[in-house]
Parts: sequence; structure tokens; C-alpha cells
Amino acid sequence: MKTETLDLDIAPLIDHSLLNPCAGDQLVRQWCAEADRFGFASVCIYPSRVHLARECLQGKTPKVSTVIGFPTGATTSTSKLHEALEAVEQGASELDVVINLGWAKEQKTNLIYDELASICEESNVTVKAILETNLLTHEELKLVSKIAIDAGVQFLKTCTGWNGGVQLEHVKQLKEIAKGQVAIKASAGIRTYADAIALIQAGATRLGTSYSVQLLQPTDEPEDPT
Repeated sequence: MKTETLDLDIAPLIDHSLLNPCAGDQLVRQWCAEADRFGFASVCIYPSRVHLARECLQGKTPKVSTVIGFPTGATTSTSKLHEALEAVEQGASELDVVINLGWAKEQKTNLIYDELASICEESNVTVKAILETNLLTHEELKLVSKIAIDAGVQFLKTCTGWNGGVQLEHVKQLKEIAKGQVAIKASAGIRTYADAIALIQAGATRLGTSYSVQLLQPTDEPEDPT
């Protein structure tokens, strides 16, 4: 699929993600150095690595973001809140929180709202609700998106990558649902500059990827002969 080429600096839109559970301190330092060098929005790492990332990025422009309840969203609300507040205390300024998908399927809207609202209110940092779009119907996506917005999140985020990659159609749907009230983060499976541009055109204002450096190197893709 060929996308229109945009003259766009995408680096400030990228969360440079390092969510390989086997990644150690050396890779965290490398990711932070790359984020500073290229001007990425943030480095997104696991909570146990937040303190190190904060040390590496002290006085730098990129922020430290981390994941909460990752990747299933099925931990208790008390656990998620504790994880979120500890991460903020360690130096995180953005939290990507996986919603409870079981509650979404059961339409337990009050529980989803209370969980997200408590994290938003008590952490007082940027919160992105990870909706795991590949596992939700369109109606479920509308429902949980509106709950997340009402709860005070600043971003609707597509998915973790553990249940499939981002879909353009889901980004378009989130943009329509959000109606400018919150931003949209696309994540999982973004590996080329063309991928990034297509998602931005669809409505994404933040991109989560571990292929960040590669994304900054546009290449001419051959047209599909079919």
C-alpha cells in the first residue's frame, strides 16, 4: 500500500519503547541516549527500569513513560494504583495503563471508570489508556473510550502488541470517538516510516515503537504490482 509522503519530523511524536522483558540496564541506557540524540517524546520502559531511565534523562527533553498493569490489565485496581504512584515517585511522567478487558466485555463501566479516574487524579501525570483494540468490538471500543475520556486520561492508546498490531481502521475510529477531546497513541507493529505516516494521517498524534530509529530513515517502497 502506497501512502502520501509528508515532510514531517516524526521524532517528537515517538515513544521510544523498550518492553522486551529480557532487556537489561545496558539497553535502557542505549534507548535513553537514542531518545536524547533524536529528540523522541519519551522512553517507554517497564516500571522496574524507571529510576534508571530518569537518571539517564535528567535535564534532557525526552520524558520517562512506563506501563501499568501490562500486558493483560487484569491485576487489581489497588495494585495498578500502587504501581502507578510508585512509578511516578521513581520519575515517570507518563503512564500507559492497560484497562481491564474482562470488565469491558462485561460492561462493568463503573469499575473501569473508578480505576482510571483514581490513577489520573492521584498520579497527576499524563495517562494513556491502553484499550487493546484488536480484542474489542466497535461498540465496546466506543464504550471504553468514552469512559476513559470521562475518567480524565489524556490519550487513547490502541494496543500492547501482545494481541496483534495496530490497525489503521482502529486509529480512525478512535479519532472519531475522541472528537479532539484527547490525543491518540498508535502502538504495536510500527516498523517503517510509511507505517508512521499512514497512522499519523489516520489520526495518531503519538507513536509507540521499538523501531524508532529506523522510522527516521524514509525509504522509497516499490509499488505493489498487484
